[in-house]
Amino acid sequence: MKTVLKLGLAIGVFLLLAPFLLIVIGNQLLHDSGIPEKARLIPAKNKQVILAFFPHPDDEITVAGTLHQLVSEGHAVHLVCLTRGESGNAFGKFDKEELAEIRSRELQKSADLIGVTLHLLKYPDSGLKDLGLDSLINIANHWINEFNPDILVSYDSKVGLYGHDDHRLTGQAMENLYLSRKNESNFSPSALYQVTLCSKQIEVALKLSEGFKRNYPKGKGEGLPIPDFSINTQKEFSTVLKAMYVHESQKEVLKDLMPYHDQVPVWIYSRVFGREYFRQVK
Repeated sequence: MKTVLKLGLAIGVFLLLAPFLLIVIGNQLLHDSGIPEKARLIPAKNKQVILAFFPHPDDEITVAGTLHQLVSEGHAVHLVCLTRGESGNAFGKFDKEELAEIRSRELQKSADLIGVTLHLLKYPDSGLKDLGLDSLINIANHWINEFNPDILVSYDSKVGLYGHDDHRLTGQAMENLYLSRKNESNFSPSALYQVTLCSKQIEVALKLSEGFKRNYPKGKGEGLPIPDFSINTQKEFSTVLKAMYVHESQKEVLKDLMPYHDQVPVWIYSRVFGREYFRQVK
């Protein structure tokens, strides 16, 4: 009888501790403790204007926690999306115009959940290379002049997160513009933050994500920029998941972004995936 009680107690303790062990192991696998973690992107007391500049519907999910946190703290956040995502994977269900309409509606729902003001443009999805870097710089410059933002957020200029040309060119356009104008007296942004990943996340993505496997550069020194810091977005994570779920047409693709999100309780998952990494352009 005593043996059975001890066994039952041991099983109970294991079941109680298992989620916390999963959190510890998940953080060790996905996060670099050497990269500083910040509570917020900018001080909450200084109300500012933020411009997030991305090419596709669902790109905002990569920084949804940070953007939602900024909105919650009273900052004004504008999301400029360059395309309607008509070249996304429709799995044979929709033609390009149908998919553009669907993804536009999905993006508006996501923007409403996050709390940002959406500005959806109609440049060609997967055609920004043909549009040209100078044109993209001019587009970015127009929206900066329109809102006079204090802070800019976009993709990196080296890879574009996982190697998509539209991502990389969008990041490159914003970076080139920022570096060329940052010392001008009439240029309002004081900082440009680029979405990136830590080395452990890249290692996992290269094993699990088809997009990373196909497109991520493998040469030495060709990968994502090293993060300067991460933002803790655990409190915002339920909103991040809701925003991701409204991109119903891309749910298979988004599994690469947050694998197993539908198999792990949110309170556990958020303690592993509730962190977003950034590089500040100097």
